[in-house]
Amino acid sequence: MDAGSAAATARGSAGRPGLVRAIGRWDLTALVINGVIGSSIFGMPSVLAALTGAWSPVTAILGGLGILTILLCHAEVASRFTEPGGTYLYARQAFGRAVGFQAGWLSFWIRVTSMAANLNIFVDYLAQLAPAAGSRAGRAAVMCAVAALVTVLNVVGVRQSSRTVDVFTVAKLLPLFLLAGLGVWRVSADVLATQAVASPDWTQAVLLLVFAYGGFEAALIPAGEAKDPRRDSAFALITALAVIASVYALVQLTVVGLVPNAGSVRAPVAAAFGILLGSAGAVFASLAAMISTYGWAVGATLATPRILYSMAERAELPAPLARVHPRFRTPDVSIYAFVVAGLAFGLAGGFAANATLSAIVRLVTYALVCASLPVFRRRPGLEAPGFRLPAGDGVALLGIGFCAYLLSTRTFTQAWMLLALMAAGFVLWVAARRPAGRAGQV
Repeated sequence: MDAGSAAATARGSAGRPGLVRAIGRWDLTALVINGVIGSSIFGMPSVLAALTGAWSPVTAILGGLGILTILLCHAEVASRFTEPGGTYLYARQAFGRAVGFQAGWLSFWIRVTSMAANLNIFVDYLAQLAPAAGSRAGRAAVMCAVAALVTVLNVVGVRQSSRTVDVFTVAKLLPLFLLAGLGVWRVSADVLATQAVASPDWTQAVLLLVFAYGGFEAALIPAGEAKDPRRDSAFALITALAVIASVYALVQLTVVGLVPNAGSVRAPVAAAFGILLGSAGAVFASLAAMISTYGWAVGATLATPRILYSMAERAELPAPLARVHPRFRTPDVSIYAFVVAGLAFGLAGGFAANATLSAIVRLVTYALVCASLPVFRRRPGLEAPGFRLPAGDGVALLGIGFCAYLLSTRTFTQAWMLLALMAAGFVLWVAARRPAGRAGQV
């Protein structure tokens, strides 16, 4: 930890009461599950089916095994810190301000492209109930309306948006458990035979699962409020991953075992419910997907603009992004920037395209966290981590290798987009740090 962070920590310790350690082992496990399982599961089954056919449930397990190496590295690295910041903080402390900035900047774009993917899922399921929403003009109108609603809700105040997230949380879990519980027993060999894929693309499927499994890192932020993070963090992460992988695999098996040619279906969960429960089931699934997606968008618009706000406060992004609304006391400019960027990407590309880009960007930040583990282990003067990963250096290498392999398989266009985002961030970083009046800020 650098001197500035240490001083900030000391000021926080002296100036305000300590955090209440109220999060138990199973509470932390639930936080991880809630942070990972989102609206991607409502669109992922058809995409995976198109890539690997009847073997797509196995793909869900393979993706989970790859993520396991990254998740374990996060468990040790996060246990070294008590202040918030996540990937931005870890990379900044391990590799310096420039790398830390890129980690924070890319974390913002992970959420932007995730927002775009979620907007597309919302429209796909709304179109099952109102076909006009599936037209080109309809898609644009619906996305703009959703973006406007979440913007107003978050600019007006944090309390309203956080309550909305609480109300919608259960909506994304109930239909998945119900679908797996009802449908796994009715999987048909004849339907599985319709899922044949001429040229399976396992690499692309696993890459998209990086998007689906992503989000576990956000649940580590309140680890300082856990009752016993030294023992509970690893348990929560591993147990949650086992539950999530099981849910993903069972939902995938149910879809490809019930829905013929599932790879061509735009709303796979609704299609599966339609087969199980008729038109009422399809309506239920569509409404659940829309509520879940809207709830995710509200939560993302609550949290993600704070990345820009925090970085602008440190003079790492232009000062207007640190503006606070004079009446509502929210970072309104950062909120507008996030929603406009998410809407633009949503209008420009569908679910699969945005999920792919989100996964590519996420691989860079994941690799940085894996690489920081051996750096922290070898840095003198640091306290021992609350959780020490057995064979940590080897696991970190596996995680870096997993990320590097998937990145190496990307197309030139995808690599160019990643580099363009990083270059744009660098330009903003240099421009923001130039004014002499802010040069002393960290």
